[in-house]
Amino acid sequence: MKKLILSTAALAISAGFAMAQSDKTVRLGTEGAYAPWNFVNDAGEIDGFERELGDELCKRADLTCEWVKNEWDTIIPNLVSGNYDAIIAGMSITDERDEVIDFTQPYTPPDPSAYLAMSPDVDLEGGVIAAQATTIQAAFVAEQGWTVVEFPTPEETVAAVKSGEADAVLADKSYLDTMVGSDGLVMLERMEAIGGGVGMGFRESDAELRDTFDAAIQSMKDDGSLNEMIAKWEVSSQW
Repeated sequence: MKKLILSTAALAISAGFAMAQSDKTVRLGTEGAYAPWNFVNDAGEIDGFERELGDELCKRADLTCEWVKNEWDTIIPNLVSGNYDAIIAGMSITDERDEVIDFTQPYTPPDPSAYLAMSPDVDLEGGVIAAQATTIQAAFVAEQGWTVVEFPTPEETVAAVKSGEADAVLADKSYLDTMVGSDGLVMLERMEAIGGGVGMGFRESDAELRDTFDAAIQSMKDDGSLNEMIAKWEVSSQW
């Protein structure tokens, strides 16, 4: 009897939480400048793998969601300050970030980081490497003791290589794949395995909301729809 009462109470709490969540508009923050993960399409709307993923997660969680575009270098501070409720922006899970915000389980495995340059013979150790500021790639280059120049946006890192300001750019391979062959850009053979997969970020005070999205991610893994979406957008390897 005691178990029955406890189970009934647990169901009531879960149902109450689900109703409260369904009445709430959850704001999803993304960069909108990192195709194919997230970008702004010709209609001026957020598009890409994470737009499709986020919409599906909200549907499964019975949540009303809206999208907020935010520059990368302030994306964590603006989450913490309440400008939106979650980050879904190609953000790799790292110990450093996990000290400030909480993450769901990863929705993609770690994406290889690659180098794009104007020549296949670039001396990485002796050259200048461009990377987007506050990314795992910028941290990696600095840790090697190489020369790194950081830029606010991913487009600027590639532009620096084209202009000769940098010898190569280090970024997610899926992002750089879209630019190979453009203006003579070539992908180097060397790849780096850094980061712990990509997940959604939440304020540490929003554990219940994080758990709701975590369950939705798991449901997509379980029924195979997440792998289908990853393959469609070619953002990483599959689970």
